[in-house]
Amino acid sequence: MGPIRTTTPKADRGAAPGANLFTELAAQVHRSGLMRRRYGYYWSKIAILFLALAGALWAFVWIGDTWWQLFTAVVLAILFAQAAFLGHDAAHRQIFVSGRWNNWMSLVIGDLMVGMSYGWWQHKHTRHHANPNKLGTDPDIELPVIAVTAETAQHDHGPLVAWLRAHQGILFFPILLFEGVSLHASSVRRVLSRGHLEHRTIEIIFLTVRLVGFIALLFIVLSPGIAATFLAVQLGIFGFHLGIAFAPNHKGMPIVPRTMKIDFLRRQVMMSRNIRGNRVLDFFMGGLNYQIEHHLFPSMPRPHLRRAAPLIATYCRQVGVPYTQTGLLEGYAIVVRYINRVGLGERDVFTCPLIEQRTHLAALTYAPPAAAE
Repeated sequence: MGPIRTTTPKADRGAAPGANLFTELAAQVHRSGLMRRRYGYYWSKIAILFLALAGALWAFVWIGDTWWQLFTAVVLAILFAQAAFLGHDAAHRQIFVSGRWNNWMSLVIGDLMVGMSYGWWQHKHTRHHANPNKLGTDPDIELPVIAVTAETAQHDHGPLVAWLRAHQGILFFPILLFEGVSLHASSVRRVLSRGHLEHRTIEIIFLTVRLVGFIALLFIVLSPGIAATFLAVQLGIFGFHLGIAFAPNHKGMPIVPRTMKIDFLRRQVMMSRNIRGNRVLDFFMGGLNYQIEHHLFPSMPRPHLRRAAPLIATYCRQVGVPYTQTGLLEGYAIVVRYINRVGLGERDVFTCPLIEQRTHLAALTYAPPAAAE
């Protein structure tokens, strides 16, 4: 199984004027040493995570059948979410130079520790990175319940989904509590479905051990009522943790029409949003608060993203490419307002009407770079 196949080019041959802007930025980033591997950082993180999970499971068995175990459920949910972030880093080849090492780390962390199919996620995430927020291409804007585009909102999915979408601004955060169940279910469907999936047998074994084994452990140690509540809390917090990390990255940013072609730098920067914060926020969001830097340089080790952000922001200002950065609460407010307007069926779901937005995107795509500010 290969790594996430992002389309980071050396140059955008045949693209719009200014397409070589990324090449110039990439040269600056490489000269700054920001693509250098951080083995000490990642080996320490892997060791701490494995020890923390082992300690949490030992504490779970030791504490026994009591409602106090709900605190253990919260701890495990956070640890599983952090493991998912680490698996994401490995899938993008941030940890090791060897693709094989990164692949196996992703399989062990994703399937065996988290219970999420690496093969399913890899296929989905590769398409997202190639064309973020592009209609008909980015699977992250084709969600089963929440509509994030006017096109999706117009589809008829029955009265229940219609009602949910009409109230999705209010229900957005509660819906995230079900994200954990959705991720596990999608993973199981993928490994059991037809179609090519490298390492299918290994994924089935790992997922079975993780999902069936974990549930069995819960009902062995806990009485049925406490076990069911424990599982609900763990899955809810796990999904919510991942959901609030992913939510502000692209939602509410421009939607790219199906036929529009944009050079790599603008395609990745203009459709992504960074979230300002300190190192605590970096930890809880798995580094995904530096979404622009991650999309431009997906194999950049996570600890370098913070250092790369000011360099890339300055470069974007110099060449006239909009670089969006907000605070955490402001980012969530933008997302909620945006999906609320989409769910209510308004056609002007962006800052400007759709036709104006397309004109604006086209101008930014084909116009020569602006002078430095």
